[in-house]
Amino acid sequence: MPCITYSVMHSLSGEIQGFSKSRLRSQCTRITTVTGRKLLEKTTDGETQVEELEEGNGCGFVEDKTLDLQVGVVRPYLLLGSQDAAHDMDTLQRYQVSHVLNVAYGVANPFPERVIYKSVQILDLPDADVTSHVEECGAFIERAREEQNGVVLVHCNAGVSRSSSVVTAYLMWREGLPFEEAFQQVKRARPCCQPNSGFLRQLQNYKV
Repeated sequence: MPCITYSVMHSLSGEIQGFSKSRLRSQCTRITTVTGRKLLEKTTDGETQVEELEEGNGCGFVEDKTLDLQVGVVRPYLLLGSQDAAHDMDTLQRYQVSHVLNVAYGVANPFPERVIYKSVQILDLPDADVTSHVEECGAFIERAREEQNGVVLVHCNAGVSRSSSVVTAYLMWREGLPFEEAFQQVKRARPCCQPNSGFLRQLQNYKV
């Protein structure tokens, strides 16, 4: 075992010592600004340069600053939405939300005197282990439903990937639904839901 460990560490040390910026591949990124200017960002040897493309002014874009207050009702006691909905007291009151399950990373819980919170910080990355949190999240939802007759809003940032994955896994865990059926029910409640590719694979392989 020590020989294997030494071999791995020696190999890693060699990789680190042999690293050079010159070995990095050049990258180009085309950018369209709000005003329609077209730029080309080039990164070579760790240095970044930006040049303006001579294509004339094109169409820019309009930044969408509207709040996403749409809430999906998956079960009478289980709702799904974005952090906008979770941070809007009118929305929370309209849906009689008593508990909030926050599965975003670094998103505050703004109404601790009015709502019971649980935060489970999950990164929206394909290799993040979302299914490892199912029982912890499920226990919170169950306590709210059974002990306090509460209504739980599950949210992440956009209410698209992490929260929908957690709610889908919860339905599989509690109700024994197969993935496709559980996900379709979540999708009907909030059509924009779309777990990232890694979360989808985890959900498809999740065994209760």
